[in-house]
Amino acid sequence: MKIAVCDDEKSMLEQMEENLKEFETLFQIDCYTSGEALLDSGIYYDLIFLDIDMKGISGIDTARMLRRRDKKVKIVYVTAYEDFRDYAFSVHAFGYLVKPVKRESVHEMIREVLDYTEEETDGPRLKFQTEEGIIELKIQEIIYFEYLQRKIRIVSEKGTFHMKGSIGVLGERLAAMGFAVPHKSFVVNLGQVKHLKGYEIWMTDGSTVPLSQKKSANFRQQLTGWLAQQL
Repeated sequence: MKIAVCDDEKSMLEQMEENLKEFETLFQIDCYTSGEALLDSGIYYDLIFLDIDMKGISGIDTARMLRRRDKKVKIVYVTAYEDFRDYAFSVHAFGYLVKPVKRESVHEMIREVLDYTEEETDGPRLKFQTEEGIIELKIQEIIYFEYLQRKIRIVSEKGTFHMKGSIGVLGERLAAMGFAVPHKSFVVNLGQVKHLKGYEIWMTDGSTVPLSQKKSANFRQQLTGWLAQQL
């Protein structure tokens, strides 16, 4: 990951360099004393800590120019004025930090950027409170949910987990994420369906899920539509 710090105050740059010191072996970290210098570098950064109130081109205008060539860069405004918050969101800033900036705040922001970047790459994740503890799964890791013995069984590539809840409500909430209901007791991940055979759904892990006659036509339509979207 490439990180830039842009601030026209030398003391602030030194403070940020100190805050980022432990990341020097992991990331490329560059410092700039003006928006002009940052723009002239031509480097595409993953994360930029950008001062708002700078001489020459302001942080707001610098961000607007950056956005024209790079829609993905995460911009974190660093400012002494909390009332600049509205400007931060006007250029789709990832966040903002108020001076004096604490090391913990900088580290937390980097963790958020890493988590967000991972989600962009791997897709969204879902968290569940289960009997086995809190688990977090990528959507593509979930194979299906089954309502069994008054519990929801989560079958995933990482193992099987159990939680309380309504399978009907779960199906409704996950419908927009590529899940469908083939049977009143099941919610399946369409991306994990291997093939259909009669009224059985064969999943990628080798298991089978029943397809009720009542829901068959709608499920097949949903599966066909989902497959078409993947092309």
